[in-house]
Amino acid sequence: MIRNVFIAPAAAAMLALAPPAPAIAAAVDAAAVATAVTSVVIVLPTWRNVRPGFAPRSADGRIAPEGSGVAVLPGGLVATNDHVLGDAIAVKVRLADGRTLPAEIVGRHKATDIALLKVPADLPVAAPGPEPGLADPVCAIGNPFGRGLSVSCGVVSATGRANAGFNEIEDFIQTDAAVNPGGSGGALVDGKGRLVGLVSAIFAQGSDANIGVNFAASWPLVARVARDLADDGTVAEATAGMETRPLTPEQNARAAGVAVVEVARAGPALAAGIEAGDIVTHVAGRPVTSPGQLRAALFRHRPGDAVEVTVRRGGETRRITLTLAPAGP
Repeated sequence: MIRNVFIAPAAAAMLALAPPAPAIAAAVDAAAVATAVTSVVIVLPTWRNVRPGFAPRSADGRIAPEGSGVAVLPGGLVATNDHVLGDAIAVKVRLADGRTLPAEIVGRHKATDIALLKVPADLPVAAPGPEPGLADPVCAIGNPFGRGLSVSCGVVSATGRANAGFNEIEDFIQTDAAVNPGGSGGALVDGKGRLVGLVSAIFAQGSDANIGVNFAASWPLVARVARDLADDGTVAEATAGMETRPLTPEQNARAAGVAVVEVARAGPALAAGIEAGDIVTHVAGRPVTSPGQLRAALFRHRPGDAVEVTVRRGGETRRITLTLAPAGP
């Protein structure tokens, strides 16, 4: 899951807001982050006909790669990335205290690249934090290059990333905190050691190594998937009953958002009064500028939830409440 990336001047200006390393260190509660480490585990999948152990891309393909995970719910429930498990026929985890235990796969959700494991241990659950803002200090905790749990700190470079191209549903926090292979599934915590995301992917140029453009699934997304997998072993997806597309250049010169091109008969959008031609600008107060961001914003909610959607129609702004329906098969 490696992609090359071009950082536009506007994004570069955003990254320039990052404080220097001493300022980051001063803003991080080292003791709190050390406590957060105890909630992170090393994930050791076993694949058929391969042996476990860290395997960089250029190494022996007969070695199953290692990853990371974080305890997110009581009862030994650990979130990790679905791609860490791959075609695993069995999974073990190594705890922060060095013990190695078997793990059961509770459920997997490919669209978000999130999976849930159950470990026979009373693991300390990571304390969740508020959604971070631009340039807030964050630390990635994981198992880089299979060398054991470690911590690297940086800042939030962007939030709400939904166009990285890794997953069908993306709601990423972008960070320059160093992340390398083996760190997938680890914790992204704020300066107070509170969980804000699940480390998921990196952009790289010609190698697997960190270049400072890394992504973590947001905590609201992780929590929503993990809870559903814990309760039912599957994820209850919802639909707003409308199809959207990016704005045309002419539309985008006047506003930001996504255009509604079709509403389903008897669907939530039609029942709420949304019409084809409307431009959706916000979901639950969150700006949306692409169909991917719209889907991510709606995915945070479950079937039956009432969600406020802001649309522009004929030069006017309207706030419309729609109730999401269960998505079809």
